[in-house]
Amino acid sequence: MHSIIDADPAEYRQSLGELIEHFQRLMRETRRLIGRSDRAEREMQALAQQLAYRASHDALTGVLNRSAVIERTTKVLRISSAVMIILDIDEFKRINDDYGHPTGDAVISGVVDCLRRIVGEQGFIGRVGGEEFTVLLPGHEPASGAILAERMREAIGDSLVVPPVERRITASFGVSINEVGTCFDTAYGLADAALYRAKRSGRNRVEFADR
Repeated sequence: MHSIIDADPAEYRQSLGELIEHFQRLMRETRRLIGRSDRAEREMQALAQQLAYRASHDALTGVLNRSAVIERTTKVLRISSAVMIILDIDEFKRINDDYGHPTGDAVISGVVDCLRRIVGEQGFIGRVGGEEFTVLLPGHEPASGAILAERMREAIGDSLVVPPVERRITASFGVSINEVGTCFDTAYGLADAALYRAKRSGRNRVEFADR
């Protein structure tokens, strides 16, 4: 039996070279597998983020969907007062009937663009129905909520043009002022009742909840 010391130097170098080459192959394969695992993990994380986004956002407009509006409003009202605004596009069914659903979708997207310009980072916009939206303004006083609601109404009524719609596009608004601890149903219900009054009073106006 030969020891390493007794081995022929050439054979030893060859054996060592083979071991090094084998080790390098293993290292390359390990790095390849690690890279593949890292890529798979990044892809899974990206997919999870996409799924979470789609689960909480409206597909057409990218604003919060109804379930996300409820969740976000509930969380905000646990720790802060907030103004809730509900708006509804006036005579939207006629727009859909006269011009078709693609035009109706364009009107909805145009309304959301108007809201985004006014609200910015001050609050959260949501779509809770076909042509109905909410805007939640955490920490806002009644006066600032009123100003923003009026600015939204004017932005839609005065500047929103969606061909081939020939009539003026307007929206009606209901506003509730909510103290910390108010539940979602109360905040929404008060604003919705005010919206109903705005519709009954001629549309294209802002009404405040009685409370």
